[in-house]
Amino acid sequence: MATDSVALPKFASRASRILPWLFLGVVYASGAVASPSVPTDRLYAEHCASCHGPDRLGAIGPALLPENLGRLKREEAVATIREGRVATQMPPFRDKLSAEQIAQLAKLIYQPLPEVPRWGMKEIRASHLLHVKPDEKLSDKPVFKVGDPLNLFIVVELGDHHATLLDGDRFEPIARFPTRFALHGGPKFSPDGRYVYFASRDGWISKYDIYNLKFIAEVRAGINTRNAAVSGDGKYVAVGNYLPHSIVILDARDLTPVKVIEVKGHDGKSSRVSAVYDAAPRKSFIAALKDIPEVWEITYDEHAEPVYEGMVHDFKYGEGIAVPGPFPPKRIRLDDYLDDFFFDQEYVHIVGASREAGKGQIVNLDVRRRIATLDLPGMPHLGSGITWERNGHMVMATPNLREGVVSIIDMNNWKVVQRIDTLGPGFFMRSHENTPYAWVDAMMSPKDKDKIQIIDKRTFKVVKTLTPAPGKTAAHTEFTRDGKYALVSVWDVDGALVIYDAATFKEVKRLPMKKPSGKYNVYNKITRSAGTSH
Repeated sequence: MATDSVALPKFASRASRILPWLFLGVVYASGAVASPSVPTDRLYAEHCASCHGPDRLGAIGPALLPENLGRLKREEAVATIREGRVATQMPPFRDKLSAEQIAQLAKLIYQPLPEVPRWGMKEIRASHLLHVKPDEKLSDKPVFKVGDPLNLFIVVELGDHHATLLDGDRFEPIARFPTRFALHGGPKFSPDGRYVYFASRDGWISKYDIYNLKFIAEVRAGINTRNAAVSGDGKYVAVGNYLPHSIVILDARDLTPVKVIEVKGHDGKSSRVSAVYDAAPRKSFIAALKDIPEVWEITYDEHAEPVYEGMVHDFKYGEGIAVPGPFPPKRIRLDDYLDDFFFDQEYVHIVGASREAGKGQIVNLDVRRRIATLDLPGMPHLGSGITWERNGHMVMATPNLREGVVSIIDMNNWKVVQRIDTLGPGFFMRSHENTPYAWVDAMMSPKDKDKIQIIDKRTFKVVKTLTPAPGKTAAHTEFTRDGKYALVSVWDVDGALVIYDAATFKEVKRLPMKKPSGKYNVYNKITRSAGTSH
């Protein structure tokens, strides 16, 4: 049953269902173009504050802060203010504001606030929205026809801020629904695959019931959020924030806040959170920190041993001062920063890029220190790494954000065993346990961004190059549950989802979509497939 009419949350009402891709509210002066001498703060208050908040922290429109506009170039911001945004409530201001005034506003929104705004437990609780009443009965089976509910995909369409629920057996859309502004970090699923959790750059966390095609709850956990993770037991959601510098723990049932953890190093220095991930076998969240050389492990195991920050006279008798719980962070101090990382399948090691050029770090989470250094060129995108077994050895492969190369690493001795030259710098690499091939894009390449290359995992040879849409960026391959089909995104407002036979590389189907930035298979994600990111 395909439908565009599904149960939508309150934010999707007439006043806000078409979330502005960008900025600057709907209230503007009438009459002639305003005088260039109007102060910037007055311009903002008159034309922007009604949608984006008087403090630029966002309202029905997104926050207008440099941290939230990282993907938007200044000239693109000017063009958006001047011309508006098609299919949103963002109107054109070319007849209302002069070029100088538009430049004034564009300059303002890229200026940081004079001080970091507070967004703590009080503000988070005040933002909480329940879209389903506690006593409302919901079906525990899909309300639509589907062969395998674990072979569903969530497709994020950034072009108009929607998501599509896709049947992975028939490759037919089941539902399409609006999301918050600029989803970031990829959606995460509950362990049973029924619920999906979205994180927006503006800090909104949304819980969606796939079976009932309804949003359950939402909460704004930060002002600028990197990503969210769902605990392996399905009880908690952890949110990593750039602004403010915090990790927020939410109750996964209805997204009520449980704890706000201020992120500071052992020396008191505050830090942004680059990413937070679930390490289910360890019953903990692992956080990468942007501004301090530490990795944090935050346990959600109710029976975990106490965490001690300082000196302990006798561990056996607990003669020390433990970090107060719940969710006490355990610090792993490093010699270098670790912005992002990759887990091995056992979740004992993390492999992360170092800020020291051409280096990577191997950190053992059990002994809590770096155990090896990797020699890697350029800027490896280790967060997109994949693994497989070859000749009795586990290897991992990583694309590179600066060079056209895929590095193959022996995970027994942490040595680079092969360098595979590609058409250009790539962002995503994907595979599946049931295919002998790995697919890598070249989306950072100036001339080959429209190419996908297929590598034989046995020979390390490139065996095929695909061009899903000439001249348009091709990226983010994902496989069906059985690995028989590969789905590739054409990253364009007039883009598409292109489905290939994973054995013959022949196109099977093409679905038009609005800049499908990523697609996520329920089964592959909840089983932590070696061929996709976790």
